[in-house]
This record gives sequence, structure tokens and C-alpha cells, in this order.
Amino acid sequence: MKIAKLETFAKPYVAFVRVTADSGEQGWGQVSTYHADITAQIFHRQVAPHALGTDALDFDDTLDVITEREHKFPGSYLRRAMAGLDTALWDLRGKLEGKPVVELLGGRPGRLRAYGSSMKRDITPQDEADRLCALRDEKGFDAFKWRVATECGRDVDHWPGRSEEIVPTVARALGDGITKLVDANSGFSPARAIEIGKLLEDEGISHFEEPCPYWELEQTKQVTDALSIDVTGGEQDCDLLTWRHMIAMRAVDITQPDVMYLGGINRTLRVARMAEAACLPVTPHCANLSLVTMCTMHLLPALPNAGRYLELSIEGLDYYPWQDDLFLGDPYGVTDGKVTVPDAPGWGIEINPTWLEAATHQESIWEN
Repeated sequence: MKIAKLETFAKPYVAFVRVTADSGEQGWGQVSTYHADITAQIFHRQVAPHALGTDALDFDDTLDVITEREHKFPGSYLRRAMAGLDTALWDLRGKLEGKPVVELLGGRPGRLRAYGSSMKRDITPQDEADRLCALRDEKGFDAFKWRVATECGRDVDHWPGRSEEIVPTVARALGDGITKLVDANSGFSPARAIEIGKLLEDEGISHFEEPCPYWELEQTKQVTDALSIDVTGGEQDCDLLTWRHMIAMRAVDITQPDVMYLGGINRTLRVARMAEAACLPVTPHCANLSLVTMCTMHLLPALPNAGRYLELSIEGLDYYPWQDDLFLGDPYGVTDGKVTVPDAPGWGIEINPTWLEAATHQESIWEN
């Protein structure tokens, strides 16, 4: 079975991919979010030409061929575009076999623990505590993550003293029995990260994400070695060589690949196997409610070294207005702090036809 046609349906933040096999069957995937309309152009220029006419079901080597043919472009945009091919082909296979992707990967559909992930920094510590406690009581979450520092902030907080204030305010408001995680988004130098990390330890927070500039692995390792809590990272990293180095040097305690940033399920599985060999868990990054979270939901139950929970964004349309009407129904409904991995074929999700009609459509066709 060959790949006969590749289509994108793009808007600035999200672009979906539809693959059609020469037998007529179809599957849906997504390139990574953010500048997705640009990524869609890269998809047709640098991914589709190497994928059309290749095997639609055995495509791991195709991903390597794309990397090799586009060796002058090893960075993030190419990987983000490759994710659209990979995720669409997994959906295609699932529909052909009548199985959810989670089963193709060796797992089972069912309930999956999630942590509520806050993205906001322009919120007061008390307001953040109030909304997380409300979600704890309403949705049954037993784990939450909130933000400190400023993204790539060079030790400058969102406002002076915010990190020192929000850590104890939220941690104490949530109380016992709640797993607590904090994300600095590359905001601190090692010395400042260790200082904040000691505060996290004192307040019972167990997960300190991306404390230092993510590209400075040696800085992150300084923090990892200095703290007793888990230091985590990897969401931005799309190069497998970087992953090998990160894991070999044990720069982090928990690995956090992002399926879409990294280039799809297949490449994420490679990172997961590296982490497994090093006895490190995998808690993937998936910080919005596009298809990335559903792909991660199917992936986690199949990983022998899966982390303890799924990241689930709690931000609505006030923060992510582009999430509106992506899918039919509510694929990310939370009950008792858990989401449900679908048992329908493929990803088990239906993209909203109205959204697709309003998107910019482009296609690449195999001329055999």
C-alpha cells in the first residue's frame, strides 16, 4: 500500500494532515502547533516529495530518508512537519486494522490519570490557587502543574517576587494528597534554579521542569545533581543526538519528549527506548488540546517506562482561542482526574468539518 496523496488544512496555530493511500483509505494527523501555516508549506516542500509513493504502513525508514534528504535543515520546522506524516499514517493503519492506535503500539484503551497543567504567568498566586482548587474539587484532579520564572527569562521573574510567592501559596492551598509540579520554561540560571528548587523541596513539590535554558544541558545537570526532587525536561528537543547526550549524561530525572515537536510517534518511541535503557521514565509534553494530547494519550499506556500521568492543559478559549471547534464532541473530558483513551479505530477523534472548510487547503499527489 503506497502513499498516493497528502493534504494539509492549515490555520496559523493548527494544521491537520490527511493521507490517502493508493487503495483509497485515509488517515488524519497534525503538524505541530504554532506557525502551523508555515509548517504546512514545509510539509509540502520538504516532507511530501520524499513520502509520496512509499509504503504507507512501514514508514520508519521513510522518516530517516526525509532526514537524510533534507540534511541541510535539521531543525524544528522539519520535525514539526514530519509529525503530520507520522501521525496521519498511524491513524490510517488503525482504521485499516479496526484498532485504536494504543493497541497498535501494544497498550490498551481505557482510563488515564492526568495532571492539570496551567500555562498562566499573568495570574496572581491567590487567583491561581483558587482556580486549581476549584478544578481539584470539580474534576477530581490529584495533580497540578503551575508556572514560575519568566519563559527564557534570564532570572527576571514575571514580576518581582512572584516565584517565591506562588510556590507556597498554591502548594499549601492544594493541600496533602495532591502531586505538585512546577515549570520554569528555561527561566533560571543554575544558581537561581537551585535556590528556587530548595523552596520547592520545602513545599512538597516533586517535579521541577526545564529550570534552565533547555539548550544548556550542563546547566540543567547542575540543578539535577543539587536537588533531591525530580528535574525534568526535553520538550523542545527534536534532535535524536541531543536526546542521546541528555540521557547519557543524566541531565534530567524524567524525560519529556513532545510527539509533535520531535517528529511523530515513531521518533518519540526511539527516545522512549533510550530512556528505558537508562531506567528513566517518560512523561511527554503536550501543552494544548489539539491532536498532540490525543496522540500522547494513545502512546502512554504502551510505554513500559511511562510516567505517572498525562499532561492536560486546563486553559480554555480565553488563553487558547484557536482551540475552538477543532473536534466534534469533547475528546478530553475529565472525570475523577482521568481522561479516556478511545477504543475507536485510529485516534478515535473526528475533526470538525466546519473548521476544515475554513482552513487553507493544499495537496501533493503521487505521480506514479
